Amino acid sequence: MQWKLSPDRCFSSDPAQRRLARTLYERVKRLPLFCPHGHVPPQMLADPTARFGTPVELFILPDHYVLRMLVSQGVSLEQLGIAPRDGGWYETDHRVIWQRFAEHFHLFRATPTGLWLATTLIELFGVEERLTAENAQRIYDYLQHRLTEPDFTPRALFRRFQIELLATTDTATDSLAAHRDLHVEGFGNVRPTFRPDALLALDAPDWRTQIDRLSTLSGVEVHDYHSFITAIEQRRAAFKALGALATDHGVETPYTAPLSNSEAETIFARAMRGTATTRDTARFTAHMLIEFARMSCEDGLVMQLHAGSLRNHHTALLTRFGPDKGADIPVATEWTRNLRPLLNAYGSDPRFRLILFTLDESSYSRELAPLAGYYSAVRLGPPWWFFDSVQGMRRYFDLVIETAGFYNTAGFNDDTRAFCSIPARHDVWRRVSCDWLARQVVEGLLTEDEASELAVELAIGLARRAYQWQMGNGT
Repeated sequence: MQWKLSPDRCFSSDPAQRRLARTLYERVKRLPLFCPHGHVPPQMLADPTARFGTPVELFILPDHYVLRMLVSQGVSLEQLGIAPRDGGWYETDHRVIWQRFAEHFHLFRATPTGLWLATTLIELFGVEERLTAENAQRIYDYLQHRLTEPDFTPRALFRRFQIELLATTDTATDSLAAHRDLHVEGFGNVRPTFRPDALLALDAPDWRTQIDRLSTLSGVEVHDYHSFITAIEQRRAAFKALGALATDHGVETPYTAPLSNSEAETIFARAMRGTATTRDTARFTAHMLIEFARMSCEDGLVMQLHAGSLRNHHTALLTRFGPDKGADIPVATEWTRNLRPLLNAYGSDPRFRLILFTLDESSYSRELAPLAGYYSAVRLGPPWWFFDSVQGMRRYFDLVIETAGFYNTAGFNDDTRAFCSIPARHDVWRRVSCDWLARQVVEGLLTEDEASELAVELAIGLARRAYQWQMGNGT
């Protein structure tokens, strides 16, 4: 059987709603892609000779959505080509890995990952058969051939995808060499994003290494709290000089609480001596989130806050393979009290923009939508990670729009390492948002002209404004 996608995927079965959803979708489906937050490595685009490698390197190795599903069914990371830190065995034959992936492809049925994979394989690469154990090697050969074609280089696909902005996520101690190369070559629509999380992990074994690198890159010898702040401000300026629009902060809890200068200096001094505790790290992070808000008021970088993930839940996996291998689990998150000190200080400052993301859906209507619906600095980010799915997006709209409205949300971002899935992810958002708007029209809550305008806003307009993007400032 030929493998096809339903043209009405993500649309309601109600005939009136579906008809209008189709009309709205036709208006937005070809709009440019605005990608203000993601994890595509800039080196992929900075090197004009770069290729994606094998189908395994493209579809499996960089995608923790794929990894975690296969691990849940007993496939080891070694069998998927992930090298353990101890130098032990792992599969290096990519055909064997692909065969194993194909044998388990049915696991992704009715998941967002399955929809993204199907859309990418069918619409981007022209695969006409559903991946199975029987056809795995034939499809591998086909994909491998396509990946050698000039139209399937990272730069060629970047242009084909009509990407208006691609923001990467870069550590505060990244040299930004790839971004400088891109800047020189005229890729002004690929921008870095400043992520300082490692600098706040005072009790981490490599924290002093991070501080030494911060000193080198900033040109500020970090020896106390005051020089630490100065060095961070220097790095933010370096990011902004290469077009950065935002900072990004990943925390388990959005706890904020100011420290006095003497308290901050005392904690930092303990860290420099190697005696900082877990409590020191928590207090220092809570203080620095307020400091980062202050810096955003001064330099104009939008502040993104991702909270509610217990990272690297599986200790043995972290020890054996390192972080970011799919073992992160959502946790319940309290926002109202935790963010109060930061918002009391800067929540109404016209210079400040704070975009909030959560993995705790229960906080959408209880806390986040009311916060975004009051504080002028706050925008609510789209459903993230476990919830950037068809049903997750529908729940998001149902839970937040009545309280926050559309214009206190930040549109969509794809938040992916899997470069070729970017169009598929945006397509799902555009389809679901058009269907949700069509339902409002059918139920008499919006007019058709309002829904048509909002479809464009949700596809690209809200994100542009949330990240203060000026048309024409990329090349």
